[in-house]
Amino acid sequence: MITLEFLLTSFVVVLIPGTGVLYTVATGLFVGKRASLFAAFGCTLGIIPALLASGFGLAAIFHTSALAFQVVKYAGAMYLLYLAWQMWRSSGPLSVNNNKSDMKGLDIVTKGFLLNILNPKLSIFFLAFLPQFIPSTADSVLMSMMTLGLVFMLMTFAVFVVYGFLSGSFSQFIVSSKKASTVMQKVFATSFAALGLKLAFSERV
Repeated sequence: MITLEFLLTSFVVVLIPGTGVLYTVATGLFVGKRASLFAAFGCTLGIIPALLASGFGLAAIFHTSALAFQVVKYAGAMYLLYLAWQMWRSSGPLSVNNNKSDMKGLDIVTKGFLLNILNPKLSIFFLAFLPQFIPSTADSVLMSMMTLGLVFMLMTFAVFVVYGFLSGSFSQFIVSSKKASTVMQKVFATSFAALGLKLAFSERV
C-alpha cells in the first residue's frame, strides 16, 4: 500500500509551492526558524479535516454541491486576502526579536490550520488521490486512506520544516535591510492576494 510510487508522488505534490509553503516560508523569513515550526505544524494539522472528510465520503458533497463548495471557497479566498492585507499594511522595517515576542505560537498554528481547512479542493484532492494507491484486496478502505493520509501528513510536515528552516536562515539578512524587508513583505502580500483570487475564481474538478 505504501509503495515507492506513492511516496514519490506525494513528495512531488508536497514540494509544489502553495499557500502552506508560502505561509511557512514567510513565517521563517519574517519571524524566524522556531516560528516556522509552528507554521509547518499548523498547515499539517489543517490536512486532518480534509483527510477525514474524504475518508468518510464528505468530500463528495463539495464535488456535487455547488453551494457547499462556493461557501467554503469564498471563505478561504477572503481569508487569504485578509492575510495579504495584514502583511501589506505592516510592510516596513522588521525586527526579528520584536516579532518573536508579538507573535504567539498558537496564533501562527491557527493561521496555518485555517489556510488548509478553508480550501475545499484539498478534500477533493484526497478523494481523488489516495484511492489510487489502495489495493482492491484491502480489508478496510477507510483505514487504508487514513494510513496513507498520515504518511502524507508526516511528509508534509518534514518538507515544510525544511522550507521554514531554509527561509529562516535568511531571516537576519532580511530584517537587517529596511528596503529588503519592505519589498519582501509586499511580495508575499501580493502572492497571498493572488492565491486568494485564484481560489475565488477556481471551479470544481
